[in-house]
Amino acid sequence: MAKKRTREEVDPKGQGRRVVKALKEAYPEATCALVHEGPFQLLVATILSAQCTDARVNMVTPELFRRFPDARALAAADRADVEEVIRSTGFFRAKAKNIQGMAVALLADHGGEVPRDLDALTALPGVGRKTANVVLGTAFGLATGVVVDTHVKRLAYRLGLTKRRAPEQVERDLMAIVPREEWVDLSHRLIQLGRRVCLARKPRCSTCTMAAFCPRAGVTSSA
Repeated sequence: MAKKRTREEVDPKGQGRRVVKALKEAYPEATCALVHEGPFQLLVATILSAQCTDARVNMVTPELFRRFPDARALAAADRADVEEVIRSTGFFRAKAKNIQGMAVALLADHGGEVPRDLDALTALPGVGRKTANVVLGTAFGLATGVVVDTHVKRLAYRLGLTKRRAPEQVERDLMAIVPREEWVDLSHRLIQLGRRVCLARKPRCSTCTMAAFCPRAGVTSSA
C-alpha cells in the first residue's frame, strides 16, 4: 500500500501536475454547471449563484431570461418583478439591485454587451474577481485567473496545492503552479470532484482516484 504523503512532503508544482492529470482522466468533459446561452446570461446567473447552489439558480433563470432576455430589458424592469422571480436564490433584494445595476452599466458603458476584460467586468455592480473569471473563462475562453469557490478552496488545501485559506491567496498559489492553459478546466474539474467525491464533511477517500498522492490536509474523517 502506498504511503500517504504528509503536507511537508508535497512539492506544489509536482502535485499540481499530478492533480491536473488525474482530473483530466476523471472529468474530461467537466464544464460550468450554470445553464446559460451567451455571456450575458452567464454573468447574471453567476451573480445569482452567490450563497446559492447552481441547481437553484438553474431553476430560476429560465423564467428570468424569458421575461428579461437582455441588458436593456433587465435594466428597464420593475425591481419588484425581478425580486419576485429570483426570490428563492436568497439575498434577492441585493441580487436584484446588482443584476439591474450591472445591466444599466452594460448599456451605458459597453453598448449592452459583456466586455472581455477583467477590469471592465469587475467595475460592474455585483461583479467580483471570481464572477469575472467565470465569465471570461467559460464564455470567452480567456484564462485570466482560477475560479476559487468553496469546493476549489477546500480541495486545493486538502490536495496540498496551497497552505492558504483566503480565496485570493489560493488563486495566486494555483496560478503559480498550474499552467495557464489549464486554469479554466481546473476549476470546473475540482468542483466536480468536490461535489461527487471530496465532500466537505466526509470525503469519499476510498473511491478517489487521487488517494495515492493526496496528503488529505485537514481531513479528520473519511469514507
